[in-house]
Amino acid sequence: MTSTTRTGCPHCGWPDDAEPFQVVSRHATAAGSTLWTRCGCGSLQVRTVDDRGTRIVSRSGPAQ
Repeated sequence: MTSTTRTGCPHCGWPDDAEPFQVVSRHATAAGSTLWTRCGCGSLQVRTVDDRGTRIVSRSGPAQ
């Protein structure tokens, strides 16, 4: 998975350009797809995938 964010999870440091710990759901869009993923720390992430790469556009806090 190619990420254009070049960062990591602010809660545990898992690299954003690494494979997500778990893919929760995947949805096709007109521009590509949207992935809901879960980081190893439990943070839920929304990733957009299109011709520019993969970007995390939203993320929650870690699981309690």
